[in-house]
Amino acid sequence: MQKSQKKNDIVFVCDVCGYDTNKWLGQCPNCKSWNSFFESKKKLSKNANNVTIKTPKTINDIKIEEIERIKTGFDEFDNLLGGGIVRGSLILIGGAPGIGKSTLVMQIAKNLGDTSKRVLYVTGEENLSQIKLRAVRLGKVNDNVKFVDETDLQVIENIVLTEKPDLLIVDSIQTISTNKEERFPGSISEVRNSANILFRLSKDQKIATFIIGHITKDGNVAGPKILEHMVDTVLYFEDDKYKNYNLIRCIKNRFGSNKELAIFEMTNSGLNEIKNLSMIFLDGRPSDATGCVITCTIDSNKPIFLEVQALVTKSSFGLAKRTINGSDYNRLSLLIAIIEKRLNIPLYEYDVYINITGGLKIKDTSIDLAIIMAIISSYKNVALGSDLVYCGEVGLSGEIRNITNVDMRIKEAMKLGYKKIFLPKVSIENLDNNFLNKCKNIQIKSISNIAI
Repeated sequence: MQKSQKKNDIVFVCDVCGYDTNKWLGQCPNCKSWNSFFESKKKLSKNANNVTIKTPKTINDIKIEEIERIKTGFDEFDNLLGGGIVRGSLILIGGAPGIGKSTLVMQIAKNLGDTSKRVLYVTGEENLSQIKLRAVRLGKVNDNVKFVDETDLQVIENIVLTEKPDLLIVDSIQTISTNKEERFPGSISEVRNSANILFRLSKDQKIATFIIGHITKDGNVAGPKILEHMVDTVLYFEDDKYKNYNLIRCIKNRFGSNKELAIFEMTNSGLNEIKNLSMIFLDGRPSDATGCVITCTIDSNKPIFLEVQALVTKSSFGLAKRTINGSDYNRLSLLIAIIEKRLNIPLYEYDVYINITGGLKIKDTSIDLAIIMAIISSYKNVALGSDLVYCGEVGLSGEIRNITNVDMRIKEAMKLGYKKIFLPKVSIENLDNNFLNKCKNIQIKSISNIAI
């Protein structure tokens, strides 16, 4: 009888996807992984007599708690989070190895320590000597920031309850072990259990917590997808879109917008925030050069001004060459066909080279008009002027179609000192008259078709 009862307390769980069954299986029916099941104990259900009963509330009975935010010392990172770190929030930071995750949280820890905030940095990947080498490189860290190399979550929890920090940093979640199950750190069950304990610890003690997570070859945080659902905020490092800069994108944020991004530059002294990326991409551009056109693209809620360069030369061979750096080749072929058909320009006799400066990779179709104007400028060898901006998506009949965030583009153009901006006619018609009356420092020109 005892053996039967003991056997019924056992469940087999897939280490890859978390699927559970009452018997061991060679292949998981959910994720099709082989030899991935391990033995675990069933969670006993709570006694119904001991369950706490809560009374539901109406919307009028619910009181909104005041959100206290901690400034990180990086304005761009604070904006990314919606104004700063919220006390009691759990923030997951993911990214490729060596991209700057540990460097960023170390700099934030240093900044908070300088403002008398208490920080506990838990490292499971490096020893304290390695941590000190990084800290020395980034600048002096005062005694408000404390470090511990530990992977046992029970020990970490006891340290947190003793130190009571304002910010807890766990680097990384894949190295933490709960010792509740005989599984290696980084497995599905261990990551899930560790995140759950850190979540409760963060909420109960009102401690802001940074969790650093490794990513898989697909670019997702390693471990169960539930990890991203449990945390309050998910931030991802990206390094393939901007040539020499690291972009941090907000994927999820319970305390702010999830359409924000922050851009940093990695230097020998750490990460430096870039507050105006447009000025960097436009710095050093030639004035009144043919084939050079300014345009504006929107990445999340950030307007970025960039330069589109075109070079049109007579083809030496029978087959004209088309090359584009920073955007879609098929899109370029489509735009060239529109120019040939709607403007009667024989580009089939010319090689066309397009370059998006700064090493950018742009998928936004609002740069169509700028590409076309740059090609025409180079073909006719006429400069369009360095204080003009062109934005608009071009259709197959040559019409200029509506684009989003027009007001944002106009505001940024005025901020950068541009005198004239060309926009789709339909986009300008959708703007509020009060907004247009405030745009006195810039001429807003409407355009409906490239043939006009």
